[in-house]
Amino acid sequence: MAPESPDRLSSLEKEVVAHLFVARPTMASYLGLHEYDGLLPDLSVESTDRWRTTTQGFLRQLGEVRESDLAVHRRHDRNLLRLLLEGALFDLDETRELDRNPMSYLFQPDLTNYIARDYAPVADRVASIVRVLTSVPSLLETAKQRLEPVLPRPFVTLSIQIAGGLPSHFEEGESFAATGSPSLRDEVRKAREGADAAVRAFAEWLTTQRLPQATDDFALGRERFQRLLWVREGLTLPVEEVLRRGHDDLKRNRERLTQIARRERVSIDQLVTRQYDQHPSPEELLPLARRLVDEIREFVRTQELATIPEPEVCHVRETPPWARNLWTAAMSSPGPFEKPVDGIYWVTGVDPAWTPAQAEEWMRTLNHAMLKNTTVHEVWPGHYLQSLHFRKTAQSLARQVWFSYSFVEGWAHYCEQAALEAGFDDRSTSAEVTQLHDALLRDSRLIVSIGMHTQGMSVSDAARLLRTEAHLEEVHAHREAVRGTYNPEYFCYTLGKLAILDVRSKYLATKFHGSRKAFHDTLLGFGAPPIGFLDSMLAAA
Repeated sequence: MAPESPDRLSSLEKEVVAHLFVARPTMASYLGLHEYDGLLPDLSVESTDRWRTTTQGFLRQLGEVRESDLAVHRRHDRNLLRLLLEGALFDLDETRELDRNPMSYLFQPDLTNYIARDYAPVADRVASIVRVLTSVPSLLETAKQRLEPVLPRPFVTLSIQIAGGLPSHFEEGESFAATGSPSLRDEVRKAREGADAAVRAFAEWLTTQRLPQATDDFALGRERFQRLLWVREGLTLPVEEVLRRGHDDLKRNRERLTQIARRERVSIDQLVTRQYDQHPSPEELLPLARRLVDEIREFVRTQELATIPEPEVCHVRETPPWARNLWTAAMSSPGPFEKPVDGIYWVTGVDPAWTPAQAEEWMRTLNHAMLKNTTVHEVWPGHYLQSLHFRKTAQSLARQVWFSYSFVEGWAHYCEQAALEAGFDDRSTSAEVTQLHDALLRDSRLIVSIGMHTQGMSVSDAARLLRTEAHLEEVHAHREAVRGTYNPEYFCYTLGKLAILDVRSKYLATKFHGSRKAFHDTLLGFGAPPIGFLDSMLAAA
């Protein structure tokens, strides 16, 4: 038989990616491939069975492409394609997300990209919104047919909350359509009627048919968790070693925070709490965030932390109502295929329905030091800068569609430390305390993720650890613990940061002659690869 050629890999690459987007059209749309706009996947058992069979065939074909026939960078691409498919099968067959997690369905009808990004005329984007909303009843009927009788309780309770917020999200689609014309608004309003009714019925079905029988059986188990590290991050490092590294990082950060507390002659809790007293008013929040975006961009430029590709545009906006319970602040970066470069930095302000006491409590969490550190993480030199490099650097198709959470979140978390090392905020005590406090939270997430999924740790035990080690209030600690039940990959922040620190220690002096800018630019030029590939990619750079 004739040897496989690099051209065969190029052909397979296109076929594999197109096949992946059959199951994940919303991902394709987010990446900027707008031919997928408005599509929701067919998640029925019959459809996913067919998809699985084709996937297994592609994996066999990729296995027949010999590494010796490929350049080094294409070997990485071949491995990325395999992990893409293996990861999708892992979700389908091992974690069985479609059978066990109602959120798998509720996250599908997301209208944010259509509303927020000005990539096409309003009428075209409204047509996609209508198509999504029209598909919601069928999507949720599939969910009812497929979800098992006994589901993990955290999955069900959170799904009920998410379903409760979706009608207001759909209403945002109607408001957006009204900016085009009354007739467009009416189209969305009509589509909303069926979508709203289906979502409310689904929430009622979860409440009456699934919640009473729900259990606390959410854990992946050690074997699946180890497999998760491979399919998501190309890591063969034993789970126990990952846990040890998390404990070591937590110890380092805790000891440094303790040193500062002793120097300031206060307890750690007092050290953290006094940060909260210095906060903006609700009216000052968005103007302050906009000013910080500009100031920190200038800091990155003058300190030569990394190249800032042009053009760049970052909007600071109020978090949409439907997402207020999901994040305090977040970055919506342009996908690699998206034409506009605009990034959207969402910041969650005070809900008008809150009492003055609730508003004050919220603003304390968005204190000045926290908002600065969050802006470093989300915008400069964190997520938004990373997306600009991703778009600027010539990437293979495989690298354009691969996103490692540990690289993306690890990079942004690493940036908090790197900015401080470069003198951010004059290395003030408040800046370092906030950076360390956030690091302790990310360390604790890694520890409770592995604990809950491989060692029998309960949600209450996880919340207790988060209160003790991350110095969180009880409500926040419980929310973080629950998040770990359905999102074990929130280990990614610490795991990714430590991987980047490892390769920096190994290559900064020898390969980059001590230039952090050169190191960072090279790292960002890789796209968002699995952290298990970083060492070999840098070695070949």
